[in-house]
Amino acid sequence: MDKNKGMKKTISAVLIILISSISCLAQGSKIEQMYLWKNGAPGFENRKDEPEEAKDWWIKNIHNPSLVAFFPPKEKSNGTAVIVCPGGGHRALVYNSEGRDAALFLNALGITAFVLKYRLFREENSKYTLEKEVKMDISRAMRLVRSRATKWNLDTAKIGIMGFSAGGEVVALVAYDPGTGDSKNTDTIEQFRSKPDFQILIYPGPLGIPAAVDGNAPPAFLLAANNDDCCSEPLLKLVQAYRAAKVSVELHLFSKDKHGFNMGYRSSFASIKGWPQRLADWLTDNGYIKQ
Repeated sequence: MDKNKGMKKTISAVLIILISSISCLAQGSKIEQMYLWKNGAPGFENRKDEPEEAKDWWIKNIHNPSLVAFFPPKEKSNGTAVIVCPGGGHRALVYNSEGRDAALFLNALGITAFVLKYRLFREENSKYTLEKEVKMDISRAMRLVRSRATKWNLDTAKIGIMGFSAGGEVVALVAYDPGTGDSKNTDTIEQFRSKPDFQILIYPGPLGIPAAVDGNAPPAFLLAANNDDCCSEPLLKLVQAYRAAKVSVELHLFSKDKHGFNMGYRSSFASIKGWPQRLADWLTDNGYIKQ
């Protein structure tokens, strides 16, 4: 009986955080959109004014990549920042439930969040590739946030990245790359490093999962459902690579649900509903937030 009560309290606490995060904007959080390049993406400047397409849960036709910043109220802000990469199979972005909702949850923890609208290499008639244009987008996003850390009162040792599904494949483009800045570049943003200080992977896609990592890999929080045919196996390989490199890692593999449960609040499973609390615990234990 006591166990059941404890579980109900945990689930209630998570739901309270999620509900409060959705109403966060009314409590003082603000949103600001910024494009990664002033004149449009290099080589595709002529497409920067093409409008995005958005309907229901998705956004696509992204040709002028951008960050949507979600700033928590100043009295809550703790200096930690996270760039969120939504999934969508590289054909669309699951912007609301894997972008906005995640950002608002992070805001409720005092974290400044940035949702990345990256280019989609599998969209119909796309001229982009994961290895080039998408990597340019996430690298530039990391550098842009670092370049404005002082302005936004961010701790430059606590700038992380979060990816859902295909967004996890975007994360991999910078997580295991040296990402050093170019000190001689006349574009000052390019002088900053792109490597994240930590990574959060929620049922990430298999592309980019390395066979081995070195000691410079960012500390990682990994989470998926065991029945996820796409993405549970790659995480098992990744956690073994982290353990071999003796780099901090935490893995949650749930017995229920499959792929695409987003922030968990629509799931019928208690463990999935409660997964954001596991992330909050990890962020606390590793010194990224205080509770």
